[in-house]
Amino acid sequence: MQTVLIANPKGGSGKTTLSVNVAGYLANHGQRTAILDLDRQQSASLWLQTRSDDLPPITPLGDKAPGKELDWLVIDSPAGLHGKNLSHALKLANKILIPVAPSMFDLHASRDFLQALAAEKSVRKQRNQIGIIGMRMDARTRAAQALEHFLTSLDLPVVAYLRETQVYVNAAFEGKSLFDLPPYLAERELEQWDFLEHWLAAK
Repeated sequence: MQTVLIANPKGGSGKTTLSVNVAGYLANHGQRTAILDLDRQQSASLWLQTRSDDLPPITPLGDKAPGKELDWLVIDSPAGLHGKNLSHALKLANKILIPVAPSMFDLHASRDFLQALAAEKSVRKQRNQIGIIGMRMDARTRAAQALEHFLTSLDLPVVAYLRETQVYVNAAFEGKSLFDLPPYLAERELEQWDFLEHWLAAK
């Protein structure tokens, strides 16, 4: 089983939106997928409760250990993840996705988090793959340029820029991900996931 941790210490960075859509992508590609919702607001759990049985199944995972029958576990982490909780989460994760919103405050909070991440033993030993997601951000904007400049000294890849759109919002109301929609409703958004999909598939 592979585990992807969605993490950022700042609330409102788009962790849950990213978590449910990563899970939706995996489930729609035949992967046996579960979500572990550690966020206090439990938004991913609510999304799962709304999800129709007709859609590719995604299992809600409580505090129990992951089952051997799973291919992927997606962890929607809480805001303020640090210290022992961060260390424990990193031990579970093969891949870490860090969503960053387009603001100076989010960049500052993410910098401190990435520095703490770099200090973790498992990251220093390169057991975790780390990717950055520009949330509500177009690759051609000033915010994207600021993010690229910010990451130059950290040697971390931006694996996707996901633009701000109501497609994610409307899909979530129905317990759906981008990948549960008819392609014509989300054609531009699906294109933005191309590199992220390859990053997830890479060993």
